[in-house]
Amino acid sequence: MESMLNKLKSTVTKVTADVTSAVMGNPVTREFEVGRHIASGGPGMCWRIYDGTKKSTKQEVAVFVFDKKVIDRYQKFEKDQIIDSLKKGVQQLTRLRHPRLLTVQHPLEESRDCLAFCTEPVFASLANVLGQWDNLPSPVPTDIKDYKLYDVETKYGLLQISEGLSFLHSGVKMVHGNLCPENIILNKSGAWKIMGFDFSISSSNPSDAEPKYVCKEWDPNLPPLCLPNPEYLAPEYILSVSCDSASDMYSLGVVMHAVFNEGKPVFQVNKQDIFKSFSRQLDQLSRLSPSVLSRIPEEVREHVKMLLSVTANVRPDADQMTKIPFFDDVGAVTLQYFDTLFQRDNLQKSQFYKGLPKVLPKLPKRVVVHRVLPALTSEFVNPDMVPFVLPNVLLIAEECTKEEYLRLILPDLTPVFKQQEPVQVHTVIQLIFLQKMDLLLTKTPPEDIKNSVLPMVYRAVEAPSIQIQELCLNIIPSFANLIDYPSMKNALIPRIKSACLQTSSLAVRVNSLVCLGKILEYLDKWFVIDEILPFLQQIPSREPAVLMGILGIYKCTFTHKKLGIPKEHLAAKSLPHLVSLSIDNNLNLNQFNAFMAVIRDMLSRMEAEHKTKLEQLHSMQEQQRYLPLSLSLPLSLSLLKVSLTLEEKQRLAKEQEQAAKLRNQQPLAPQNVKPAVTTTQTKDLTSSLLNNMTSLNNLSLNSGPRTAPMQAGTLTSGFSTGPTLGGMGTMAPVSNGFSSPMGFSSGTMAMGVGMRPASPGMYGGLATTTSTPNFGTLTQNQNQNQPSKPPDMSALDSLFTATKPKVSLNQMASKPAAATAAPSPWLNQFGTGQPSQTAGMQAGRVGMTGVQGGFGMQANPFFNPQNFSQPTQAPTMNTGMLKQSTSVNNDLKDLFGF
Repeated sequence: MESMLNKLKSTVTKVTADVTSAVMGNPVTREFEVGRHIASGGPGMCWRIYDGTKKSTKQEVAVFVFDKKVIDRYQKFEKDQIIDSLKKGVQQLTRLRHPRLLTVQHPLEESRDCLAFCTEPVFASLANVLGQWDNLPSPVPTDIKDYKLYDVETKYGLLQISEGLSFLHSGVKMVHGNLCPENIILNKSGAWKIMGFDFSISSSNPSDAEPKYVCKEWDPNLPPLCLPNPEYLAPEYILSVSCDSASDMYSLGVVMHAVFNEGKPVFQVNKQDIFKSFSRQLDQLSRLSPSVLSRIPEEVREHVKMLLSVTANVRPDADQMTKIPFFDDVGAVTLQYFDTLFQRDNLQKSQFYKGLPKVLPKLPKRVVVHRVLPALTSEFVNPDMVPFVLPNVLLIAEECTKEEYLRLILPDLTPVFKQQEPVQVHTVIQLIFLQKMDLLLTKTPPEDIKNSVLPMVYRAVEAPSIQIQELCLNIIPSFANLIDYPSMKNALIPRIKSACLQTSSLAVRVNSLVCLGKILEYLDKWFVIDEILPFLQQIPSREPAVLMGILGIYKCTFTHKKLGIPKEHLAAKSLPHLVSLSIDNNLNLNQFNAFMAVIRDMLSRMEAEHKTKLEQLHSMQEQQRYLPLSLSLPLSLSLLKVSLTLEEKQRLAKEQEQAAKLRNQQPLAPQNVKPAVTTTQTKDLTSSLLNNMTSLNNLSLNSGPRTAPMQAGTLTSGFSTGPTLGGMGTMAPVSNGFSSPMGFSSGTMAMGVGMRPASPGMYGGLATTTSTPNFGTLTQNQNQNQPSKPPDMSALDSLFTATKPKVSLNQMASKPAAATAAPSPWLNQFGTGQPSQTAGMQAGRVGMTGVQGGFGMQANPFFNPQNFSQPTQAPTMNTGMLKQSTSVNNDLKDLFGF
């Protein structure tokens, strides 16, 4: 007998035929898709279990398949016996409906190659979990190979089997007849279910009478699949050919022993001589050694010993077993309650769900995920229960991996995110979600955050409930770093601003400002300046808390390294607003001091920044004064390190344009003017004076050009076409002792502030030209105008007084310079066609742009009468070598203060 059973198991294990292809001919495949091979179970482990789905609803199922090739070696009548036995077990299971029995989704279907039926989703059989891997795929699936039962799973599983037997014995009046690990199935949720009713026996008496069960005699000649597993049968079944409900209780005792002893039954049965083996077993059971039950928990050891009693009356019945203290475990009771929730009303459910968070940490994660979570998510269809269920679901989500969250939790949470009715329930749901927002944003994919989570946050900000608004505003900063910037900028911030402006609650307004202040670091500088700071000026209320909130945002923006407020905004908007708020009568002393501290910091920084800018500009201008004009413009650009205003840029552009025009002008060619020859008939005072003036002119021409490089900023005014002296205006008559005017300019002499002689030159540092007044020509013109009338020289007497020695005109001529300065590239730009050897008395008006020009006659020695009336000073006076570092600077300081 034993060899036959081993041979059968070996045959089942070695079958490698593609069962999936065999199933294709079975009618089950019309409605169900058959997936991978996941487990095995049933009598002799003959049923292969596949996962599958229903084609119409995509509902997950398990497909049980028996391949007829396994029994090809049997005779036809033996094959028929095996098929009939298997059909009976499935048909009996299909007729019975109970939570502790395996639920059949599709009845048994037979084809030429196999038998098949569909049940609820299955994980494995208890035999697979305990290490019996017959008829499993190779290699053995890892989830089965590594599966270890937790204590709570074992306790509740045995309790479920006891409840299932109680249903069979009391409700159906039936004996299972083959209760063993092969016929106990663990579904996807971890629940233990009974199957394998191939040898079940129903009561022959009417339902209201005492049940009576007729047992068949053990026939060793039958195929093993036509006989129950003898290692789990009660002794009376073999020895006295009798059975009742107590026989199943003996089988339960052996199952409990196997669960705690790695799948091993109490006794090994010799199937070749089963009667002798059971007789020996009977003697051992009557004096059962304590070592046999040593691995069974102490609190249930006595009950197992009673179940294994030889006397059937001593064995506890199924109903009594469900009430033993061993099953009064918190986890087992909790799981049992979940299985009976459909019998509870909403009040009972709500009380249970309130206490559940205290129990969940005590349960293993696998039990929570596979047993508790499905029961909780199934309650989401009941809106009244969502506020009680949701905290537990989110508590489980914290312990789940992201993959488990996406697969097991998020699909059921998505409808809850969008739930808005009833209003009271919606409010509570918002509160719960807001408290767990960091969890949701961390584990939810970005697309689902955008479509489901953030819209719920937006609704909370706009909620009519002040409590919801306050909570939302307090929580937003904690997860602001998880919100993408476009959503924060375009959706969240506008709603916070609107809540602050439109609310009538001071708490909401203050919390809005606090919320904005905390999330400033996640915004960019210009968004804060353009959107947040102007919004502060729109807030109508002037409560101290609001004012301090406004001050806090200004301070955070002002001091934050990434943000900051530009000095232009400080001067134009921020400081005026803060100053006006600081004198509000509602502020106390400490609050006023806080305002003033921020205002002083802003003023100090604004002063420092603007002063630095002005110092840089001033330094640039000072450096330009000491550089030639040809170098000052490009250098001024390189020195300009501060930001320029539009007006400064326009001025700089004009300066560059004017300098370019000056560089592009053609140099003027010098022209030699011959002095007019005068004929003197009689030598008189007038003729002598004229000759001396001609000599002066010649001396000036022969002394070489006296050029003075001029350092200036920019030439802004045009050049005069009339004769001018050192940049003076139009010539006007000046009385000098001649009868004719000398033509000195009566206008104001204009000169730029930045113009200083770079080397000794003519006229004490004034801008010089390449030509000087030609007195010979002047005399010639006068003689031509009055040929017949002798000149009246009476006016000359007024220049030379009797008390002072007379000074000859030769002494008035400037002495040649020790070393002629290098000719300036700008020298020829100011001439009017006069010879280059003459001293410059005709020039255009020169001035620096942006600096007031024209400092009168003080800097021109020719307008000082002492130059003509004090001959003793004339020899020491060098009009071409006037010091540049003292006289001109002193004049500028006297006139302009710098």
